[in-house]
Order: sequence, then C-alpha cells, then structure tokens
Amino acid sequence: MQAKLSSLPLVGIISAFEKTVNSNPTVNGELMMDSRINWLSNLMIAVSLVFVLTVQNFAEAATIKNIVLVHGAFTDGSSWASVTAKLQNMGYHVTAVQNPLTSLADDVRATEQVLQRQQGEVLLVGHSWAGAVITQAGNYPNVRGIVYLSALVPDSGESVADLLQRLNAPMDGMAPDAHGLIWLDNPEKYHEIMAGDVPLKKMLALTAVQQPIAASAFGDKVQHAAWKDKPTWYLLTRNDKALDPSVQRKISDQIGAKVMSISSSHMSLVSHPEDVARFIDNAAKAIKL
Repeated sequence: MQAKLSSLPLVGIISAFEKTVNSNPTVNGELMMDSRINWLSNLMIAVSLVFVLTVQNFAEAATIKNIVLVHGAFTDGSSWASVTAKLQNMGYHVTAVQNPLTSLADDVRATEQVLQRQQGEVLLVGHSWAGAVITQAGNYPNVRGIVYLSALVPDSGESVADLLQRLNAPMDGMAPDAHGLIWLDNPEKYHEIMAGDVPLKKMLALTAVQQPIAASAFGDKVQHAAWKDKPTWYLLTRNDKALDPSVQRKISDQIGAKVMSISSSHMSLVSHPEDVARFIDNAAKAIKL
C-alpha cells in the first residue's frame, strides 16, 4: 500500500484514504490504530513527493532552454556540430545561425530571424567576429544572456575596426581580394592562425567550408551594445593566434563578463567542445528567469 500511495498525485489522496478505510479491518466500527498510523505515514510521503516534484518542475520551467549559436568569420554553422550535440544531450533546444558574413547588419538580421523563431527565453552565444553580431542582436527581447567565445566585442557606436585600433591590436595579413572579401582558405594558414590544436582531418574540413567575410563589415558600427544591459560570459582562449589572449582579457574586462580561460586555439568550439558546452550550460543555469 505504501508504494502505491507514495506515487499518487495530491488530488488522489482523498480517494486513496477511502480505499484504505474500506480495505482494512475495523474494531467496534473504528479503523485500527496501526492502519491509521500507516495511512498518515503514506499521506506524509505522498504530500512530500508532490511538493518535491512541484518544486523540481518549477525549477526546470524557470531555466533557459533555448541556445542560439552564432559562428564567426572563415567558418559556418557546421563548426558548432560537436557543441550542438553535447548541448542537445543536456536537454537544450539548440539552433546554429548561418551568417552571410556580408555585413554586420546582414549577420544581425540572420541572427534575429532565428531568435524570432525561439519559443521562450534565449542564451545567445557568439564566436570571434560573431561577438560584434551578438552585441547588437543581443538587444532582441527574448535574449536573457550573452556568451562570448574569444570574441570581438565593440562598444555602442563602435566597429570592430574601431575596437582593435583602440586596443592597439591591428588585423595583420587580412587583405581583401578584388571583390572586397577576406579569405582564409589556405590549410596551412588556417591551421597556424585559427586551429593549431585541431586534428588534421577536422582542420581540412574547416577550410573546405570556410566562408570569406566582407572587409567592409569590420567598419560597421554597433548601435547599442547589449552587454551593457544583460549578463555576459567570456571564454578566453590562451593559445589563440587569431585574437591575442591579452586583447581578449582587455575585452572581457571592458564588458564586465564572467570569465573562464582554457588552453585552446581560436577554434575552441571544435578542439574543446566539452569545455565550451559546459561553459554555456553553466551560463544558462546561472540566469534567473
């Protein structure tokens, strides 16, 4: 009887009591004392279980469940594949944006289109160039927090080019082609700059799907920096050859982010997906809805 009662919802307790009374022997028309004790014990167990389940369900409902991932330059949404799988295994609804990399406004528009489709609150995550994208797109109403991965994070009214100039961190070797596009499709260069700790096969796959970015995008200015209004996290990559760790530190200090650092190349989402997924998970759980 105890096992049956303890699994019942609160609305069934009265019915269970009636069954208990009808199924137990009586003396002079009264329920035996041990039966009453057993029933009270079962009642306490049932009420406690319902309370625990209610609190647990409320806590789960009050946690961010939507993660939107935004890729940077010289890659595409497939770079998030391993991180996506790990976050999905944790129970998150994950969507990776496909940025056109043609301008800041175009990338923000692509990100906002994905944000618009989310059911509920969102944790917005951006890598590298996408730091600028989510700094603007992070103003979208359903975004509750922002996670930056070795990212460029401009201030309001500032472009990525402005940011790098202010931090005395010029982009070397980033000359555009005749169409105004910057490419990084040479495997050796990609390995050297972006993915020094990525296995060869994965690195070759990255260069095969890499997307060029319009050089003019680096001059596009953020209108309002969402990190001024929303909680932020920053994953700093200590072995980064694309964005120097000292520059990342200055950026993370500027925005007042909660920081974690790992020994990784710029492409931490590929070389250290477990660390990246855990970092995102911790950020999502830290947001109180």
